[in-house]
Amino acid sequence: MIHFVAPNGHNYPVACCQLVTFCWVIFMEIKRLRDLREDHDKTQQQVADVLNMHRSVYRRYEGGERETPAWVVVKLADYYKVSTDYLLGRTDDPTPPKGK
Repeated sequence: MIHFVAPNGHNYPVACCQLVTFCWVIFMEIKRLRDLREDHDKTQQQVADVLNMHRSVYRRYEGGERETPAWVVVKLADYYKVSTDYLLGRTDDPTPPKGK
C-alpha cells in the first residue's frame, strides 16, 4: 500500500492504480471559496444552507478535500455575484458576464 501525503498534511493510503485519479481530485481546491465567504462575513453553515447541504460537505469543498461539482461553482458565483472564472482562479476580474 502506498501512502500519499496531500498538501493539507493528511496522509492517505491509496493503491497504485488509484493514485492518479486521487491526486486529480485532491488538488481541486478552490481558494477563493474561503476568501469570498470571509469577505462577505458568512459562516460555512450559512453558505452550506444556501447550497442546501451539510456544513461538513461544504467544508470539504472549501478545504480541497472533495471535488467541487460544477453546479456548486455556478450557484456560488451567482450568490457572490462574480464570474465562475474568477471563482476558479482563471481570472482576477470578478465581473460576472452580462445577463441575457
